[in-house]
Amino acid sequence: MARRKAEVPAEIEPVVDSSAAMVASLNEKNVSKDIVEDTKKSKAVVNAVLSRERVITESSDDARELYNQSRYGNMIEDGKVQLSLLEALYLIEKGRLKVVDDKDKAVDSAAFIKKAKKVEPNFWIRYMVFKDIRGRGYIIKTALKFGADFRIYDRGVKPGEDHARWIVYPVHEGEQITWYDFSAKNRVAHSTKKRLLIGVVDDEGDVTYYEIRWIRP
Repeated sequence: MARRKAEVPAEIEPVVDSSAAMVASLNEKNVSKDIVEDTKKSKAVVNAVLSRERVITESSDDARELYNQSRYGNMIEDGKVQLSLLEALYLIEKGRLKVVDDKDKAVDSAAFIKKAKKVEPNFWIRYMVFKDIRGRGYIIKTALKFGADFRIYDRGVKPGEDHARWIVYPVHEGEQITWYDFSAKNRVAHSTKKRLLIGVVDDEGDVTYYEIRWIRP
């Protein structure tokens, strides 16, 4: 069966407004050299343990710096940092994180992805969006309590300093999105006073973003 790209219903269109520059920057395939990736500021490798859906770092200054500087994960007891599977894979690929399983066996990126997909079937699509946005200099965090996949902060803004400006839903280009899905996602964005982005991932892993809102006739 031929794949169909996710389409925006006729009643909903990408919006050109004050945040259009952000959406345009996300849709640029080449990231500006002026954007300094935060993981490159320090080369120290942090050790961590993978236990199903949790990745817990060692208690060290370098681990805490991942949180303090770039808001990776959440601080937990004993000065350790709990990372999401998405954050952990991103840091593994950047050479900033070394992971072992609960049997002290090293877990490389390929093995990590395999384990993550067992926990979260849609992991790879979500990771493509997470990786793309993080690599462009935005802090992106999960937004489960808002009923969305992710929340995104303006560049230079950390969680706790101000509210997230966008929520984003990753979808594959072959996925069919119903009017009900769009309506439900837009209601979540409206109720949380955030802008709604749809990140459409193609088979090559490239992401195209659409900002969505209701348009009254």
